[in-house]
Amino acid sequence: MTGIDGVFVAGIAAILLTPGPTNTLLAAAGLARGWRRAAPLVGAELAGYLAGISAWGLFLASVQSAHPWVGILVRVASSAYLAYVAVKVWCAAGVDLTGRRQPIGPGALFIATLLNPKGLVLASAWFPARAFERLPDYLAAMAQFTCLLVPIAFLWIRFGAALAGRRAGLLNPERLQRAAALVIGVFSISIVGSAVRLSLLPG
Repeated sequence: MTGIDGVFVAGIAAILLTPGPTNTLLAAAGLARGWRRAAPLVGAELAGYLAGISAWGLFLASVQSAHPWVGILVRVASSAYLAYVAVKVWCAAGVDLTGRRQPIGPGALFIATLLNPKGLVLASAWFPARAFERLPDYLAAMAQFTCLLVPIAFLWIRFGAALAGRRAGLLNPERLQRAAALVIGVFSISIVGSAVRLSLLPG
């Protein structure tokens, strides 16, 4: 993996920006603690995603060589999951994502991120297969992923903190959720296309 892949960056960013369990916890932490005290949680999210993506990626890389249909099935499942998320996020637009005010620790955030289905979607549909076959490609992909995750995680924390002070402005929950739903819907369709192309490859 050399240079910066625009599709890779756009897909990863769209998925990370989408409201979900991890982002909800980050926003809630910003709301309850303020962005400075919640900032260390970004490390827990990064660790959870790196562990989950690596585990899924290595598993798929080892299985797909013997059973190519597994890759197609996982991509279709990922597309269906993203379509479900898009509909759910659209229907929930305007609902307060940050109503949870109890303290959120790094351990809880790590587990929530590790079990987040986004890890499977990222590993199966957006990370290149060679990233789990060659160490230089793995390190390059993870470096780009980290450069995307950190500012987006801080954005969610600042979003929660802004809501606490009623300073969200144009970045309100309804607009954020509707925009995210549209973007994720588009990427859901694109994953189906990649699954179709993979199924047409000579066996």
